Amino acid sequence: MNRILIALAVAGSAAAQTPGTESSAVVATVHQFVDGFNKGDTKMSLAACALQTSIVDDFPPHEWHGAGACAKWMDDFDADARKNAITDGIVVLSSPTHVDVTADRAYFVAPATYTYKKSGKPVREAGSTITVALQKSREGWRITGWAWAKH
Repeated sequence: MNRILIALAVAGSAAAQTPGTESSAVVATVHQFVDGFNKGDTKMSLAACALQTSIVDDFPPHEWHGAGACAKWMDDFDADARKNAITDGIVVLSSPTHVDVTADRAYFVAPATYTYKKSGKPVREAGSTITVALQKSREGWRITGWAWAKH
């Protein structure tokens, strides 16, 4: 009887660690994308994305999907920033409100603050939310979709 309880306790402990480990890996992938954005490191950000991605954001055309969507979003973001005299963009994520992992799929939600300069003047957009869907592949967790909800 004691062996069964010990085995169940060990199995429960291992099961509890796996989701935490997976949750940490999911969070790390989202931060990789954001850190790449903040550094202007396109390769770093794109490495966090799956080939097929769906994106919704607050600037036109507001929606990107399919193969190469992350790269297309970056190109459109850069063009919009140039058009609107936006520079020095930094996204800061707060602690996630959700990191749900089910098998090879994950769901991540976090409050976010976006700061930048518009025509040289500081702007701070607090209270935004980023929601991210991810899938685990041989290469690790990759972003398959994300949406930005402006404050």
